[in-house]
Amino acid sequence: MIATHDPSEAVLTDALQSTGTNGHLFGTDKLGRDLFSRVIYGTRVSVSAALILVASIFLVGSVLGIVAGYFGGIVDAVIMRIADMMIAFPGMVLAIAVAGILGTSITNAVIAITIVSWTKYARLARSLVLKIKNCDYVAAARITGSKTGHMLYRYMFPNTLPTLIITAATDIGSMMLELAALSFLGFGAKSPTPEWGLMLSEGRSYMQTAPWLMIYPGLAILIVVVIFNLLGDSLRDVLDPREE
Repeated sequence: MIATHDPSEAVLTDALQSTGTNGHLFGTDKLGRDLFSRVIYGTRVSVSAALILVASIFLVGSVLGIVAGYFGGIVDAVIMRIADMMIAFPGMVLAIAVAGILGTSITNAVIAITIVSWTKYARLARSLVLKIKNCDYVAAARITGSKTGHMLYRYMFPNTLPTLIITAATDIGSMMLELAALSFLGFGAKSPTPEWGLMLSEGRSYMQTAPWLMIYPGLAILIVVVIFNLLGDSLRDVLDPREE
C-alpha cells in the first residue's frame, strides 16, 4: 500500500536516476529499481530479522542461564566455561567466521549472531537466579516438596523475566546494526533481497555519483534503531522495579 513500485522490477533505462525523477521518490539504483519501494520492503527483512534474532538470543541465553544458576555444580561450570570461551573472541569477528562457514543468507546471519551473543543473557539470568534461589519463599517451596520443573516455571523464570525483557528491548537496535553490518560485508542477505545493510553495500561504489543509494537506507536504519532504543528506555521505566 505504501510502496510505489515493485521493489524487484529492474528497468535499466531508469538506472541511477536522482531523487524525485520520473516518480521515483528516492531515485533508482544501478538496475533501475525504485529505491523508495526497496527501502519500504526492506523493513520486512531488516526489522523481522532483528526481532527474530533478539528472540533467539533471549530464549537460548535465558534458558541456559537459569539452568546454570539453579542447578549449579558441574552444569553451571560447563555452561559458564562455554560462555567464557565465546566472550574471549571478538563478537563480530566470530560472527563473520560462523556466517562464512554456514553460507551467505539472512537466516545464517541470524544464527551466527545468536551463537556469539547468547552469553550476555545467560550470565545475566544466572546472576538473577543466584539471588532468587536464596530467598525465603524459594526455600519454603522446596520444603513443601515442589519439584524442579515447578520451581523453574513458577519462581525462577517469572522473577528474571522483567530484567531480561528490558535488556532484550534495548538490544533490538544494536542487533539490527549487527545484521546490517554482516549484510554490508557480504555475509548476510543476498541480492536481490531488499535489505538495508545490503543496499548500503550496493550503493558504496556510487557514493560520489549517486549518494542517495546510501543516504536513504542509512536513514532508515538510523530512524528504526533510535525508535527501538527509545522503546527500550520506556520499557525500563515501566518494568524496572528500581524505578518504583
